[in-house]
Amino acid sequence: MSRGYYTLTRVTDYGPYVTKVILPVPGSVKAEETLPEKFSVYVERMDEKGDALLLPKSWMARDDREPSRGYIPVLAAYPSDIEGNRADAGEFVTLETAYGPMTQLSSRISAPNGLNVYVKMRYTVTQTAKLESDAGALGGLCWDYPLGDFCPDAEGFLNSTSSYAPEPLNYGYFVPQTPGEKHPLIVWLHGAGEGGVDATIAYTANKVTAFAGEKIQKSFGGAYILVPQTKTFWMNDGSGQYGQSGKSMYVEALKACIDEFVEKNPAVDRSRIYIGGDSNGGFMTMRMILDYPDFFAAAFPVCEALYDGTITDEALEKIVHLPIWFTHAKNDPVVKPETTVEATYRRLIDAGARNVHFTFWPKIEDIHEGFRGPDGKPFEYLGHFAWIPVFNDDCRLDYDGRPVTADGKEVSLLEWLSMQTK
Repeated sequence: MSRGYYTLTRVTDYGPYVTKVILPVPGSVKAEETLPEKFSVYVERMDEKGDALLLPKSWMARDDREPSRGYIPVLAAYPSDIEGNRADAGEFVTLETAYGPMTQLSSRISAPNGLNVYVKMRYTVTQTAKLESDAGALGGLCWDYPLGDFCPDAEGFLNSTSSYAPEPLNYGYFVPQTPGEKHPLIVWLHGAGEGGVDATIAYTANKVTAFAGEKIQKSFGGAYILVPQTKTFWMNDGSGQYGQSGKSMYVEALKACIDEFVEKNPAVDRSRIYIGGDSNGGFMTMRMILDYPDFFAAAFPVCEALYDGTITDEALEKIVHLPIWFTHAKNDPVVKPETTVEATYRRLIDAGARNVHFTFWPKIEDIHEGFRGPDGKPFEYLGHFAWIPVFNDDCRLDYDGRPVTADGKEVSLLEWLSMQTK
């Protein structure tokens, strides 16, 4: 008999993955009855027509494609409530399934046409051995149509659109639930792959939702989060092509979006507006502080892609006063640090900047998710993925390898950011 199922999506360091499949069962099942080997899980990722997607095999091999379908290992099984919370007995059985960079079939997103989108996923879960329940022995059950998806990491985020007529921008946002008259605002600018028309992508394709987590919110005393989305990419200077002009057609539209959000939220502390972003968004972070050098309290560009040669000495002088913390990886194959961040950082220091820092990772390895590579060692991400340690607040060392300090104590990037004010 065909039955429906629920899924649970978690926003990981490598993007959003289905980590649990939640199965309603006819009767209450006890824990000792729910063994992983009693279930088989098959998934297809499909286009709007229902055909299996032909998707890139890896982030760098965009043209090497294969049908996105197959079996996924079941790691654990247990009785639960409808949201997948473990119980001693229950009328739901939750399956924890494999996910991560070595199991892309579990990913909620892909980029079939260059931009990340949420893909349709259909699971077929088959019972392969009997389950004993208070309603008797259960056998031959199959779950093959979705009933809904839970994503606790994105709770509290809402989507909207700015009203700037020439170029309205979609955006996601989070309103802090912490008491207080005023709260800072963190503006995050997404990378090139997160452009498009679904603002949810802008804060879940990478783990921007971490900014709304308890630890980081507590550090800031509660912070608003604004995540604008461009329909194309921030580096678009109007030509529709990636180039080295250093210009963006979205500067005025982005500033209008930020201004409008601040106006709509009078509890935003205008002396504590911070801006950061990764890759294309790192480029746009630099573009915004150069064009509005006195608006932001601090900036944290990540693997930023603004060519240093496009920044004049006069423009650089205008941001010498601004607190900035750069993050990049030495082995970044996408944005070469020697032509972007390294040169700009050195020029700022030479120009007299006193509150500018630069965490320069030798490589980006997994230290939080437990992801493993084929060799069994911690998974090594592409060197471009320097946003991962930022969202985990792992950045603590400066360009010289020494800890960054503020007010006489060692601080992380986000601790430092929370201390900055105009």
